[in-house]
Amino acid sequence: MPESTDILIVGGGLVGASLAIALDAAGRGATLIEAAAPPALAPDGAPRNDDNDRNLALARASVNALRALGVWRHAEAAAAPITRLHVSRAGEFGSTRLSATETGVDALGATVPGRALGAALERRLQACTRVQRLAPAKLETLRPAGSGWRATVRAGDGTTREFEARLLVGADGSDSFVRHAVGIGAGEHDYGQSLFVCTVACERDAEGCAYERFSDQGPVALLPLPKRRMGLVLTVPAARHEEVAALDDNGFLALAQARFGWKSGRLALPGRRHVHRARRVLAQSLTAPRAVVIGNAAQTVHPIGAQGFNLGLRDALTLAEMVAAAGDPGAPAVLRAYAVRRAPDRAGVLAFSHGLVSLACLPQPLLAPLRSLALAAFDRVPPLKHALARRGMGFRSAPPAMALDPVP
Repeated sequence: MPESTDILIVGGGLVGASLAIALDAAGRGATLIEAAAPPALAPDGAPRNDDNDRNLALARASVNALRALGVWRHAEAAAAPITRLHVSRAGEFGSTRLSATETGVDALGATVPGRALGAALERRLQACTRVQRLAPAKLETLRPAGSGWRATVRAGDGTTREFEARLLVGADGSDSFVRHAVGIGAGEHDYGQSLFVCTVACERDAEGCAYERFSDQGPVALLPLPKRRMGLVLTVPAARHEEVAALDDNGFLALAQARFGWKSGRLALPGRRHVHRARRVLAQSLTAPRAVVIGNAAQTVHPIGAQGFNLGLRDALTLAEMVAAAGDPGAPAVLRAYAVRRAPDRAGVLAFSHGLVSLACLPQPLLAPLRSLALAAFDRVPPLKHALARRGMGFRSAPPAMALDPVP
């Protein structure tokens, strides 16, 4: 006989883990299937073997939510607040500057190493009492069964178990098995870009400033981190991937310096480089009968503007909020309401990220004056600047309650 579970979450990454924690906090049980074994933690709760992995720019709404979930206290020591944002384009005069002070908050968000956030989620998951975890485990088959889905799962020791769930959640990434199995199609767009991600030391203290600089070759970002280091994201055309990957540290730093400039002084001491392909993957629907996809399984966006995890976290929190009080978490009315509520936020982020990379990086000289004027307008027109700041902080449409600023 299959084991019964109210909610089956497939994918134990940052978004899937966040959903499990949010459901536990709301008093709702769930089963979480993770492909990888839980990360090994040092006695102080820090991740082992942290080798300068990718850094996440968290919107203020995400920091609020992680704090409310009891996760942030485990990650905060490794994080750095973002108090200013500077956006510009190489060779053009316009720029936009946002500051927490002008917006009336103490920080616009924060930068945290992905591995540190993963460790913080792991510590919080270990305290959950309503979450059953299978890790490492692989989802092998899915089929409709009664009022839900029946899943066959193979554990790391080779044994198999069957589950029946009233709600199936796919949080299993861009190439989601769940999305395909429940019949949700997806469209893909290849941006023809590779992103080289690492940390660097900077001659000047960033003082909480995050930089986004555009060029014909793609965007470059520098994100503040503790101890005068910054997270670097260098985008290059896919045709240059092998050339840039073959550079030694000095050659890579010279390229990054030439592309970014000298606002942070000389860049030095690069950490290990990680490479990601820039692509957009959009699910044609967020839901299927008794199933829902969230995070990268629902939408994988260009890393420009650091919207991906923030959007996925709002997916998870909204879903947890809506099923918490539902008698049947997979009821059609619940899933319809979820899709309607998430639509404006999702559409806004998708339009922003895709439009920004398309317009800001196009090598069209005739666009230069218009781009500069647009950046200048955002910088000098307070209502536009305020609206941009609010959206950048994650307060778009109807954010989940946990993401809101606490009421004094």
